[in-house]
Amino acid sequence: MNSSENHVEQFSTGTPIKLINDKQMRLLIVDDSKLLRKKLRDELEKLGCEVVEASNGKEAIAFDLEHEPDGIILDIVMPEVGGIEALQAIRELTPLVPVVMLSSAGTPQKLMQTLKMGAIDFIQKPYTHEQIVRAVETIRRVRIKNLKKAEEEEATLQDINEDGEA
Repeated sequence: MNSSENHVEQFSTGTPIKLINDKQMRLLIVDDSKLLRKKLRDELEKLGCEVVEASNGKEAIAFDLEHEPDGIILDIVMPEVGGIEALQAIRELTPLVPVVMLSSAGTPQKLMQTLKMGAIDFIQKPYTHEQIVRAVETIRRVRIKNLKKAEEEEATLQDINEDGEA
């Protein structure tokens, strides 16, 4: 068994995937296809994630602003607000939330555009289970790093305020 198969086994137990402070990882799936959302939800829940859904970019932005999930899996082509516009808004509102793009419209230009805008990965539809496992691992790693960085910055600000400096 190679190391990638070990990761699949590790994340396929349904045991909640934990972040800092023992919090279960919550992912937001954004896709206009109800069938794809259901399939992806089933896979992510088997991996131990808490899953919430949005059917377009407008819903994703509203949910992200209100609840700030630990990661987002975002389609590009959707009605109302597309994935690229949603990614831009999410980056402005919550820059520390990792976003993985998932699309069948994956041209090299769109891939580069989304990565430059702050997406951490791009998965072409149809996706494989292994790609989803790797994406979840990447989201978790990036989210933990970002949460630790935010905690350190907050502690530094508190130290500065306690010392009476501006």
